[in-house]
Amino acid sequence: MSFLDCSCISHAQVQPMDIEERYEDISHQFLSCDGSEYTLQGPAGGDDITGLSAEPAHYQLLSELGRGFNNLSQVNMARHIPTGQLVAVKQTNLDECTEEELLQLMNEVLLSRLFRHPNLLTSRLVFSSCCQLWVLTPLMAYGSADTLLRTYFPDGMSESLIAYLLYGVLKALEYLHRMGYIHRGVKASHILLSGEGRVYLSGLHSVYCMMREGKRMRTVFDMPHHSPALLPWLSPELLRQDLHGYGVKSDIYSLGIVACELVSGRVPFQDMPPTQMLLQKLRGSHCCLLDVAPFPLGELGGLKVSRSGVDSGIGESVATGSLTHSTTAPPTDRPQSPGPKNHSATLHNLVQLCLQQQPERRPSASELLTHAFFKQVKRHTRDSFLSLMYPAVPLASPEDPPVSSPPTPSCHTPASATADSTEAVWDFS
Repeated sequence: MSFLDCSCISHAQVQPMDIEERYEDISHQFLSCDGSEYTLQGPAGGDDITGLSAEPAHYQLLSELGRGFNNLSQVNMARHIPTGQLVAVKQTNLDECTEEELLQLMNEVLLSRLFRHPNLLTSRLVFSSCCQLWVLTPLMAYGSADTLLRTYFPDGMSESLIAYLLYGVLKALEYLHRMGYIHRGVKASHILLSGEGRVYLSGLHSVYCMMREGKRMRTVFDMPHHSPALLPWLSPELLRQDLHGYGVKSDIYSLGIVACELVSGRVPFQDMPPTQMLLQKLRGSHCCLLDVAPFPLGELGGLKVSRSGVDSGIGESVATGSLTHSTTAPPTDRPQSPGPKNHSATLHNLVQLCLQQQPERRPSASELLTHAFFKQVKRHTRDSFLSLMYPAVPLASPEDPPVSSPPTPSCHTPASATADSTEAVWDFS
């Protein structure tokens, strides 16, 4: 019964979870014939954790990164002692979980083991020790796009950096949609960037399957568990909950909201009470960027994509230092009234397409990947995009004493961090 029955793991022996033996990986059925776009191999370089051991004593917990899963999970930066590789370790006390929470946790772990795409944050290493479930993922050294906005780019990012982040998200969404899944949680805090510059989409706890009895449904009607926290990003058709339901185009609407979020440093509709926000979306209130497109949107064919950083806010009101908490860190609240900036016509067109009120008028993830706004991504290397991250710096091994070295088997949730601990760098909920 896997880890749902805590009696089977109430001892110190570690039990790796070989989920693939019972759940066939069907991802190849939905993959494109173009092997360069989709791969069944994990990420390369420092983001690959498939070769690490499933033994708690081999990991030195360094500092707390945050908490999640109804505050039942604690996430720490850890070092794999034999190799020295830094990873993120999420520990969940199964004895404190309700039956519903255990089912949610099982579903997320199964999906994490099922999906294989270089732009999805999944884990191929899950094991239990005593009554704790350990889930290892690559360390996202630059944290989330939300943290980068709050800490380094309060007035928004450059268009080149936005294109790089959204392109990675679209690759992940294209894969999920081909597999028959809706993400339903696309937002800046679920867009992560590793130290090597790879973009990841997280938040698999919100994923919903459209396959029923071997057939793919065109629409579904399920409401996400964490919908109140996701209201600004959810599409009108998902919130409407009528007989028409919603489909994968709901994620495209969320992507448009994220684009506005990355451009201005603030979330559209964030100043509205939830009821007013819901009414505005259902009435068709159109969210757009803060300036006016300099050219008609139908004349995009001969335009060049803006590659300058003058509209990005880079160097304006930015902070210095690391992603760790400090007394000089800027406030975590987003700016409420960022100044208007001039954006390229291609970016305006991208946002307009994503935020169409009627889902059938929105392009698919595959179609958006060919949009003119993303031409600049092909002209740069990963290193050149990392240069746009300045003054942000990746997380490094802390100088402070580690949380534990090595951890001892225990059925108690690790003590929460003190007030001066590391600020959460991405969304673990």
